[in-house]
Amino acid sequence: MKLTLRVWRQRNADADGTMSTYEVDDISPDMSFLEMLDTLNEELILRGEDPVAFDHDCREGICGACSLVINGDAHGPERTTTCQLHMRSFEDGDTIDIEPWRASAFPVIKDLVVDRSAFDRIIQAGGYITAPTGAAPEAHATPVPKPDADLAFEHAECIGCGACVAACPNGAAMLFTSAKVNHLNVLPQGAPERETRVLDMVEQMDEEGFGGCTLTGECATACPKGIPLMSITSMNKEWLRATRRVAKQ
Repeated sequence: MKLTLRVWRQRNADADGTMSTYEVDDISPDMSFLEMLDTLNEELILRGEDPVAFDHDCREGICGACSLVINGDAHGPERTTTCQLHMRSFEDGDTIDIEPWRASAFPVIKDLVVDRSAFDRIIQAGGYITAPTGAAPEAHATPVPKPDADLAFEHAECIGCGACVAACPNGAAMLFTSAKVNHLNVLPQGAPERETRVLDMVEQMDEEGFGGCTLTGECATACPKGIPLMSITSMNKEWLRATRRVAKQ
């Protein structure tokens, strides 16, 4: 395959960025998208040019680090992570636009790499449980109803990639935050912090500068792990419940 790549290049957070055009040839349809970028970077290095900076880690679709906007879509044309996207999703001769996440809460560090530490701070605000230290508890000491366990697992699949923010026209982080709130709030282990968790995490989310949610649904459509839009509704109910409880105290 021969492809034309239009890649966002930005030297650092303070520099102006621009789209640069590159031609790549001999791209196998079986390559992953990141392997294709590796091929481009090898050519750039051989020419004495600065390689394109992009984020990656596990390349197995479970860490969320490989986040890119490809032809205007978060993670590209398939509902998967960028590292699990293969070049057979494109045609020979295609022009592919490659950009970083576009959100004020995700400032560009260099080229395609953005700072997503805002997500870390949201989790730090309440994404934990009170657990005794020492030996591990017996596995069945705290029974969990299967519907609750299934719901918790569904929300725990969130990998924090940020596709929800990138796809949202408002740059909202509600789907991410709701996944992190709900997967703990439905479990008995998360009950002690149930109210403070949702209040603190939503407050931190607002402080990070994410946009407001208008339930357009683009976040759930782009999510590579299928976090449902109803997750946001569940978090809103938790937030209202916690707010009323605090007001009565």
